[in-house]
Amino acid sequence: MISASQRIARGLSRTTIPTARRGLGCTRTFSPLSSHGGSSNSTNCSVSSLDETSRINLSSPIIVDSRNYMTASHVSQFTNSGSGSVRAFSAEANDDIDNDVEMTRLVPHIRNVAIVAHVDHGKTTIVDELLRCASESVDDGENKGRGNDDLVMDCGDLERERGITITSKVTRLDYCQKIDGQENNDFVVNVVDTPGHADFAGEVDRILTMIDGVCLVVDAAEGAMAQTKYVLSRALKMGLKPIVVLNKCDKDEAWGRIEDGEVEMELMETFDSLGANDDQMEYVTVYASGKAGWATTDMDEARELASGKKERKVGDDSISMRVLLDTILKGITAPEVSPLVGIVNPDEEPFAMAATTVGKDNFLGRIATGRIYSGTIRKGDTVALIPRETADGEVENMNLESSAVTGLFVNRGVNRTDLDPPVASAGDIVTLAGVPENIAVGDSLTLASNPVDHALETPPINPPTLSMEIGANTSPLAGKEGTKVSSSNVRDRLYSETDNNVTLSVSRSASDAERSTIHARGELQLGILIEQMRREGYELTVSPPRIITTTCKETGVELEPFEEVIVDVETEYSGSVMDKLTGDRKGLLLEMSDSADGKTRLVFEIPSRGLLGFQSEIATATRGTAVVNHLFLENRAHAGHIGGVEKGKMISNAAGKANLFSLANLAQRGELFVSDGDIVYSGMVIGENSRAGDMEVNPVKAKETSNMRTQGKEEKMYVPPPKKMSIEELIGYMSDDEVIEVTPESFRLRKTELDSGARERASRSKKRKMMANNKK
Repeated sequence: MISASQRIARGLSRTTIPTARRGLGCTRTFSPLSSHGGSSNSTNCSVSSLDETSRINLSSPIIVDSRNYMTASHVSQFTNSGSGSVRAFSAEANDDIDNDVEMTRLVPHIRNVAIVAHVDHGKTTIVDELLRCASESVDDGENKGRGNDDLVMDCGDLERERGITITSKVTRLDYCQKIDGQENNDFVVNVVDTPGHADFAGEVDRILTMIDGVCLVVDAAEGAMAQTKYVLSRALKMGLKPIVVLNKCDKDEAWGRIEDGEVEMELMETFDSLGANDDQMEYVTVYASGKAGWATTDMDEARELASGKKERKVGDDSISMRVLLDTILKGITAPEVSPLVGIVNPDEEPFAMAATTVGKDNFLGRIATGRIYSGTIRKGDTVALIPRETADGEVENMNLESSAVTGLFVNRGVNRTDLDPPVASAGDIVTLAGVPENIAVGDSLTLASNPVDHALETPPINPPTLSMEIGANTSPLAGKEGTKVSSSNVRDRLYSETDNNVTLSVSRSASDAERSTIHARGELQLGILIEQMRREGYELTVSPPRIITTTCKETGVELEPFEEVIVDVETEYSGSVMDKLTGDRKGLLLEMSDSADGKTRLVFEIPSRGLLGFQSEIATATRGTAVVNHLFLENRAHAGHIGGVEKGKMISNAAGKANLFSLANLAQRGELFVSDGDIVYSGMVIGENSRAGDMEVNPVKAKETSNMRTQGKEEKMYVPPPKKMSIEELIGYMSDDEVIEVTPESFRLRKTELDSGARERASRSKKRKMMANNKK
């Protein structure tokens, strides 16, 4: 048997084992997943004997050789960090050969880590504090792009407006670690900020292959939530080492949960339910407050900081976010590089990089961001494109598309800066400019002069659950508010979105050639896309969403997606939540628990169809106190009809400007969506009827004017404020026979068929068909 220290030595760079036996047929397979413990291509190295010169001194200092590869003296840092043994290649004992054995090596000066968390658990604030601390640790201004503004990672307009992270972002931290009070040991920490909402889970999936560990940020007052479970499960399956950050420890309700062990028990149960191994269960816990800018691994010290008994002094790095950076350096393993068969000199390894983000720059051309898994790339090198689905052994027979690299860049803060010198090696995350035009997310890049023999592996993405049709605006007001109004413009924009958004897919509509069918993960994802297009000047017509169903190949049963729904709400409204989800929506209550702060947590399983329109309804029923989170579970047998009696709508039968006189009378019949002076047209939905069934109304009718005086005093007319809904709310609210008109200045709900006579004939035809089916 090989000792643990010897197994660790297998992951070190250029370790000399003079008496080791190596098989002549040793096979070393390169895989991007090999560093995560999940690749089926990796095997073990069998060594029959080791002499005294091969033993490792675990007390030796960390020394980096001239090529920045890890040698035997580096092992103590990774042994103490709990990173576990490092996999190596396999060899079958044959004849004795007194040659050095080339081992899998680590790149010790780099760490690639993702920060994952649920919505509003303070993840982005933590990243901003890491940027500040790293910037203060160096004197050469490397971490540029960090100003005094908060939430620098949420740089998009929609992200700042909604307070959520929508797209994954990579930022590079040049960090100088302090040892014995003196700054030395320069490191590069590539931090990936990931979304927390389930609809943007594809942003998390595609970057998992770039990282070697995860920093899980959890709100100490709320605990692990649904989206936390999703991201964590994917990371744990890949063998990534986690670090837990209990954020917002300065909340009043946080310390009661921490001292009672409630938070820790929830985390342990979460890790255990997601299949974490023993090494992953031994995670390091960091207590922090991203807003206050302090962090510590000492629970007693954190209690004093949270209660205000101890204050952080200026320049005191012992309780700053440096603690988290040092924990990342110690607890996250360095990038692992697996040598290829027959390659002895690392400088001769072929370059290989998987594209996780692609885009286009008006000045630089096509760009791609990803992690380098082997070899070195320089500005001016010619790279070749290997499509994602390319089978092993087909590369040498393919005519690969190639182009010259015109630039190497890294992201510091939110700014893209040139890499100086323009050379990048295995383990780093960089952006290449001038890559082939047809590159897509998941494709591989390699040197045209020395290509790898197969495409790099990337993890699968969960399937979409919703589909809808999007086309050009066809309302009577089309072309009056936007600049991009043709169906071809809309289709081109949708296809360009799928270029970088791996969870979206677009195809031509089967029912209307002028429309496109788009498949997505949820209402929020579709709403964000439509809002972005609206701000870019597009005019759209959006059809109702439909759940994507499948058919079981074995039984022929129709299947639909089911989701786990977690609702945190004030206890007094828990009954309303249960009524909404377990009634017509066909949800099943699995768990109900009360907390000391007067809130109730409800856990349901429900068909994805049952969640359409639920957000707006529950917000009204609970006065905005409910926090709803959902997570895809699996496809199950179709649950049948969902929903009770549809709410009736008030539909305009005239065109013009809405008049106060008519609106005052209509406000007594239901809730209005328009106000005085708004432009309306025939077939437009202007309000919600208080009774079932649609009602044709005339909102433009004005008060009759004449020269006749009335004896009574003129009554003052009053119209309550109209109900304004966001695009996501309208997507869940509209009926099957309605569409949304989206323009840069407004969005309106209308009937698909604007002519009232045609709608009436269609309604009678539908009733006759239903009666005929009932008789059968």
